[in-house]
Amino acid sequence: MQSAIVRPFERDDLESAATALVEVHKTDGYPVEGVEDPEAWLTSDDVLAAWVAESDGEIVGHVAVMQSQGEDAVSLWTEQSGDDEAHVGVLARLFVVKAARKNAVGEHLMEAAVRFAQDQNLRLVLDVVTKDVAAMRLYERLGWRKIGEAIHHFGSGESIPAVCYVSPKL
Repeated sequence: MQSAIVRPFERDDLESAATALVEVHKTDGYPVEGVEDPEAWLTSDDVLAAWVAESDGEIVGHVAVMQSQGEDAVSLWTEQSGDDEAHVGVLARLFVVKAARKNAVGEHLMEAAVRFAQDQNLRLVLDVVTKDVAAMRLYERLGWRKIGEAIHHFGSGESIPAVCYVSPKL
Protein backbone atom coordinates (compact mmCIF):
# COMPACT_ATOMS: atom_id res chain seq x y z
CA MET A 1 0.00 0.00 0.00
CA GLN A 2 1.38 3.39 -0.98
CA SER A 3 1.34 6.19 1.54
CA ALA A 4 -1.97 7.91 2.05
CA ILE A 5 -2.86 11.48 1.18
CA VAL A 6 -4.99 13.34 3.72
CA ARG A 7 -7.43 15.78 2.18
CA PRO A 8 -10.81 17.36 2.95
CA PHE A 9 -13.79 15.02 2.73
CA GLU A 10 -15.83 15.43 -0.45
CA ARG A 11 -19.33 14.17 -1.14
CA ASP A 12 -17.92 11.75 -3.75
CA ASP A 13 -15.94 10.06 -0.93
CA LEU A 14 -19.05 9.00 0.94
CA GLU A 15 -19.56 5.50 -0.44
CA SER A 16 -15.88 4.53 -0.10
CA ALA A 17 -15.64 6.07 3.38
CA ALA A 18 -18.76 4.18 4.47
CA THR A 19 -17.22 0.94 3.16
CA ALA A 20 -14.03 1.64 5.12
CA LEU A 21 -16.05 2.37 8.26
CA VAL A 22 -17.89 -0.95 8.00
CA GLU A 23 -14.55 -2.73 7.45
CA VAL A 24 -13.07 -1.13 10.58
CA HIS A 25 -16.17 -2.10 12.55
CA LYS A 26 -15.73 -5.73 11.47
CA THR A 27 -12.06 -5.83 12.53
CA ASP A 28 -12.20 -3.63 15.65
CA GLY A 29 -15.78 -3.22 16.81
CA TYR A 30 -15.44 0.53 16.18
CA PRO A 31 -17.53 2.47 15.84
CA VAL A 32 -19.99 0.95 18.25
CA GLU A 33 -22.82 2.89 16.62
CA GLY A 34 -23.47 4.32 13.17
CA VAL A 35 -22.74 1.12 11.29
CA GLU A 36 -26.41 0.52 10.46
CA ASP A 37 -26.38 3.66 8.27
CA PRO A 38 -22.73 4.66 7.86
CA GLU A 39 -23.39 7.30 5.22
CA ALA A 40 -25.77 9.19 7.50
CA TRP A 41 -23.35 8.82 10.43
CA LEU A 42 -20.49 10.28 8.40
CA THR A 43 -22.53 13.23 7.13
CA SER A 44 -24.25 14.24 10.36
CA ASP A 45 -25.38 17.87 10.55
CA ASP A 46 -23.06 18.24 13.57
CA VAL A 47 -19.91 17.83 11.43
CA LEU A 48 -17.99 21.10 11.18
CA ALA A 49 -15.27 19.65 8.91
CA ALA A 50 -13.98 16.24 7.90
CA TRP A 51 -10.97 14.71 6.16
CA VAL A 52 -10.20 11.42 4.52
CA ALA A 53 -7.01 9.50 3.90
CA GLU A 54 -6.78 8.11 0.39
CA SER A 55 -4.37 5.47 -0.86
CA ASP A 56 -4.38 3.78 -4.25
CA GLY A 57 -7.68 5.48 -5.06
CA GLU A 58 -9.45 4.07 -1.97
CA ILE A 59 -10.48 5.79 1.24
CA VAL A 60 -8.49 4.19 4.08
CA GLY A 61 -9.29 6.60 6.90
CA HIS A 62 -11.50 9.43 8.11
CA VAL A 63 -11.78 12.00 10.89
CA ALA A 64 -14.23 14.78 11.71
CA VAL A 65 -14.46 17.79 13.97
CA MET A 66 -17.96 18.03 15.39
CA GLN A 67 -19.99 20.64 17.20
CA SER A 68 -20.58 19.91 20.84
CA GLN A 69 -23.74 17.92 21.47
CA GLY A 70 -23.49 17.60 25.23
CA GLU A 71 -20.62 15.10 25.31
CA ASP A 72 -19.09 14.34 28.69
CA ALA A 73 -15.64 15.32 27.39
CA VAL A 74 -16.96 18.80 26.57
CA SER A 75 -18.51 19.20 30.02
CA LEU A 76 -15.35 17.98 31.75
CA TRP A 77 -13.16 20.35 29.76
CA THR A 78 -15.36 23.43 30.21
CA GLU A 79 -15.54 22.77 33.96
CA GLN A 80 -11.76 22.30 34.25
CA SER A 81 -10.65 25.08 31.92
CA GLY A 82 -13.34 27.73 32.11
CA ASP A 83 -13.60 27.68 28.30
CA ASP A 84 -17.08 28.17 26.96
CA GLU A 85 -18.66 25.46 24.85
CA ALA A 86 -18.50 27.67 21.74
CA HIS A 87 -14.70 27.30 21.79
CA VAL A 88 -14.69 23.51 22.10
CA GLY A 89 -14.88 21.05 19.23
CA VAL A 90 -15.14 17.28 19.36
CA LEU A 91 -12.71 15.11 17.44
CA ALA A 92 -14.80 12.17 16.24
CA ARG A 93 -15.35 9.50 13.63
CA LEU A 94 -11.63 8.72 13.45
CA PHE A 95 -10.99 5.38 11.81
CA VAL A 96 -8.26 3.78 9.70
CA VAL A 97 -8.50 0.44 7.93
CA LYS A 98 -6.13 -2.18 9.29
CA ALA A 99 -3.96 -2.34 6.15
CA ALA A 100 -3.12 1.39 6.45
CA ARG A 101 -2.32 1.59 10.16
CA LYS A 102 1.46 1.24 10.03
CA ASN A 103 1.75 4.35 7.84
CA ALA A 104 0.85 7.03 10.46
CA VAL A 105 -2.51 7.61 8.74
CA GLY A 106 -4.32 8.17 12.05
CA GLU A 107 -1.70 10.68 13.12
CA HIS A 108 -1.95 12.61 9.83
CA LEU A 109 -5.74 12.69 10.03
CA MET A 110 -5.55 14.04 13.58
CA GLU A 111 -3.05 16.69 12.51
CA ALA A 112 -5.51 17.96 9.89
CA ALA A 113 -8.27 18.17 12.50
CA VAL A 114 -6.03 19.97 15.00
CA ARG A 115 -4.95 22.54 12.37
CA PHE A 116 -8.60 23.23 11.57
CA ALA A 117 -9.43 23.61 15.26
CA GLN A 118 -6.57 26.06 15.74
CA ASP A 119 -7.74 28.12 12.76
CA GLN A 120 -11.26 28.18 14.25
CA ASN A 121 -10.04 28.97 17.79
CA LEU A 122 -11.39 25.65 19.09
CA ARG A 123 -9.90 23.32 21.66
CA LEU A 124 -10.57 19.71 20.76
CA VAL A 125 -11.79 17.02 23.11
CA LEU A 126 -12.78 13.42 22.57
CA ASP A 127 -13.88 10.35 24.39
CA VAL A 128 -12.69 6.85 23.65
CA VAL A 129 -14.14 3.63 24.99
CA THR A 130 -11.73 1.88 27.30
CA LYS A 131 -11.44 -1.19 25.08
CA ASP A 132 -9.75 0.91 22.36
CA VAL A 133 -6.29 0.80 23.91
CA ALA A 134 -4.43 1.41 20.62
CA ALA A 135 -6.40 4.62 20.08
CA MET A 136 -5.56 5.82 23.60
CA ARG A 137 -1.86 5.13 22.95
CA LEU A 138 -2.05 7.22 19.78
CA TYR A 139 -3.72 10.15 21.53
CA GLU A 140 -1.23 10.10 24.39
CA ARG A 141 1.74 9.82 22.02
CA LEU A 142 0.45 12.93 20.24
CA GLY A 143 0.26 14.87 23.51
CA TRP A 144 -3.46 14.59 24.27
CA ARG A 145 -4.14 14.64 28.01
CA LYS A 146 -6.67 12.62 29.98
CA ILE A 147 -9.22 14.88 31.63
CA GLY A 148 -11.52 12.31 33.18
CA GLU A 149 -13.71 9.30 32.71
CA ALA A 150 -17.30 8.97 31.57
CA ILE A 151 -19.89 6.44 30.57
CA HIS A 152 -20.64 6.50 26.85
CA HIS A 153 -24.34 5.87 26.24
CA PHE A 154 -25.68 4.52 22.95
CA GLY A 155 -29.05 4.90 21.30
CA SER A 156 -29.64 1.20 21.91
CA GLY A 157 -29.61 1.79 25.66
CA GLU A 158 -26.20 0.21 26.14
CA SER A 159 -23.37 1.96 27.94
CA ILE A 160 -19.62 1.44 28.18
CA PRO A 161 -16.80 3.13 30.14
CA ALA A 162 -14.83 5.79 28.28
CA VAL A 163 -11.82 8.02 28.87
CA CYS A 164 -11.97 11.71 27.92
CA TYR A 165 -9.04 13.61 26.43
CA VAL A 166 -8.18 17.20 25.48
CA SER A 167 -5.82 18.16 22.68
CA PRO A 168 -2.48 19.76 23.46
CA LYS A 169 -2.48 23.55 23.59
CA LEU A 170 -0.43 24.78 20.66
